[in-house]
Amino acid sequence: MTILNFGSLNIDHVYRVDTFVQPGETKHSKAYMINSGGKGLNQSIAAAKAGSLVFHAGLAGRDGGFLLEKLQAAGVNTSLMQASPEVSGHAIIQVADSGQNSILLYGGTNQMLTEVYIDETLDAFGEDGLVLLQNETNLVGEIIEKASKKGLKVALNAAPYSDKVQTYPINLLDWLIVNEVEGAEIAGGEADEGLLQRLADLYPQTGILLTLGSQGAQCVQNGHYSSIGSCKVKAVDTTAAGDTFSGFFLYGVMEGLSIAETLRLATVASAICVQRPGAADSIPTLTEVRQAMKDGSLTPPEVQEW
Repeated sequence: MTILNFGSLNIDHVYRVDTFVQPGETKHSKAYMINSGGKGLNQSIAAAKAGSLVFHAGLAGRDGGFLLEKLQAAGVNTSLMQASPEVSGHAIIQVADSGQNSILLYGGTNQMLTEVYIDETLDAFGEDGLVLLQNETNLVGEIIEKASKKGLKVALNAAPYSDKVQTYPINLLDWLIVNEVEGAEIAGGEADEGLLQRLADLYPQTGILLTLGSQGAQCVQNGHYSSIGSCKVKAVDTTAAGDTFSGFFLYGVMEGLSIAETLRLATVASAICVQRPGAADSIPTLTEVRQAMKDGSLTPPEVQEW
């Protein structure tokens, strides 16, 4: 099945620091890089590297030529994108020595989608496939409704969370992808052990993937629950770990793999990703993931199902 990703494209300005800058503090960075990024770009590349046929949709800013080249080099089809004279979205990213990151976003062309462009793109894509969305673009709710009306499957990664998410027709989604913070905001209450169940009770027709960082992931689909831990590795940079997990997870479910096998693939892929610096460049291929599982260099934990 083919993926159409109405996804964000960002220019990442990455600063390596010992610890995050605190309010009122000025500090020197240890290194600086400019990378291609955005949750949309990362997830398109992850899904393509996993083996999916991916079309990326959106507006390419006047400074975003290298972002298109990055997508194309990973095998993503960019023929449905439109050029814009405006500036691309960008991110200011601090990466601490712990491997954790702190990200400040500017929307740019990611926030300039129009309903006319969305309609034209959906018509060109056809009526067989999955539409992938993140919360870094505008008109997300409208895209969910339009895609669902056409009979397309729809997946939303509700990140980064904002109050707008509460206005989206989540009940129309085939998959909702969230971390603990996003899931707790949607469900209300705390990010406790009952979070996945609360989300499932709210949206019983929607498959839910709950990513838990170093604690692994949980998911539910049609009343069937699964969970997996994480591979124990030394993290260098966690920037694209969640996007890698999402891309490989969607590949697995679309290809008809079992949820257990899908979770194992996504877990190993994200474990490889965090051991490498950068965002899109740190995402492994399916061949790398399967080789790591075959030679035992990375063995995913057992999947628990109930």
